[in-house]
Amino acid sequence: MLPSVDEVISDKRIVEVLESYPRMLTLESIRESIEYNRQKIVKLEDEEVDSYKVDFDKIVEISLENVINKYSLSLKKVINATGTVLHTNLGRSLLSDKIKDELWTAASRYSNLEYNLDKGERGSRYVHLTDTIKRLTGAEDVLVVNNNAAAVLLVLSTMAKGGEAIVSRGELVEVGGSFRIPSIMALSGADLIEVGSTNKTHLNDYEDAITENTKVLMKVHTSNYRVLGFTENIGVDVLSDLGKKYRLPVIEDLGSGVFIDLSKFGMTYEPTVMDSLKNGADIVTFSGDKMLGGPQAGIIVGKKEYIEKMKKNQLTRALRVDKLTICSLEATLRMYLDEDIALENVPTLKMLLYTYDELTQRAENLFNKIDNLNLDANISMEDGLSQVGGGSMPLETMKSRVIAISPKSISISELEKRLRLSNSHIIARVYDDKYILDVRTIFDDEFDVVAKELEKAFK
Repeated sequence: MLPSVDEVISDKRIVEVLESYPRMLTLESIRESIEYNRQKIVKLEDEEVDSYKVDFDKIVEISLENVINKYSLSLKKVINATGTVLHTNLGRSLLSDKIKDELWTAASRYSNLEYNLDKGERGSRYVHLTDTIKRLTGAEDVLVVNNNAAAVLLVLSTMAKGGEAIVSRGELVEVGGSFRIPSIMALSGADLIEVGSTNKTHLNDYEDAITENTKVLMKVHTSNYRVLGFTENIGVDVLSDLGKKYRLPVIEDLGSGVFIDLSKFGMTYEPTVMDSLKNGADIVTFSGDKMLGGPQAGIIVGKKEYIEKMKKNQLTRALRVDKLTICSLEATLRMYLDEDIALENVPTLKMLLYTYDELTQRAENLFNKIDNLNLDANISMEDGLSQVGGGSMPLETMKSRVIAISPKSISISELEKRLRLSNSHIIARVYDDKYILDVRTIFDDEFDVVAKELEKAFK
């Protein structure tokens, strides 16, 4: 009863597909579709076999659907309706639309990645970022690697390998994927010297631990958690004075670096990169794809004498960034030369700083589109809380506006599944027996898409 592979591949609908998709994937998809039907027939009772009819068109349709799914990229665009701005699972920072033309030009054409146009000779890929970052931070020199863990590894490998690095016990953080500061320090070849306790570290704890083997004093900003209550820690300014006394360099790992003091917009104060350098840190490391709003990168700024040594470290080549990272990071950082331009055009900053009135207006827009669908559900516009995410500002929550949907004809879990597996892959929250769409992280041009997918989900 089943058609042969040759019969299916000769169908005009499949022939058209072969113009756009690989023959190998097409054949594989056809065989899977036929096998799916074979298994259905095998499971039939004897008396059901004679009346069973093979649906040839259905076999073709499933084959077409399979080949499209197989050929599509595994990395797909999703709609983030969770309200978490720096959602690590959903790609963290988003690049600005303003830089897409420059990024595509760098990706699709040759560039002067390692060529000095002025001298007509080989150059360095790192010079493209140096001037902008030095201008923004006031640092003597700059080096960029592929993420902040790599930055910390390179710094310690260069400055503390074979010696001791002193750090507060309360700052031995774990970042995503079980990567821990102590493990990174050990990998660098430096001996970790823990001082103080989980909740309190005093200046004399650092000083008492200094020996002839001490190479660096290190401070790690706990950007992904907070210890509250009976606590004390030493600021980088005080640690810097101690470093000068014993002629030891001070390293500060900010984790999620920022260039703009967001406390003036009502958010919790986070030390800026400039603050850290002004307070005496010799080397500062931070991420490009968190609060900064750029691509994944680890940025190292500080004293030229140390960064020059890092450039000669063999690890640097293993950790180096590619042309797309360089281009997108430079284009993003260039916006910070004018704070107003950065606030308006860096998506991370814009989402974080939406006012309540702006969120209300956007929520009303989305609510009206959904309410007009007459879905079999209770739909309301409510207050909600958004998060920064991405291991940044762990205690910070932002008042937001959400659309809450309580379906009547299907379960909450089924609604969540249908929208997650829809063509637009909507990722939202389920809370208090409601499906929650937080407008803070949904783009305006996605509102119509959300409404259409909801309509399809209920059908």
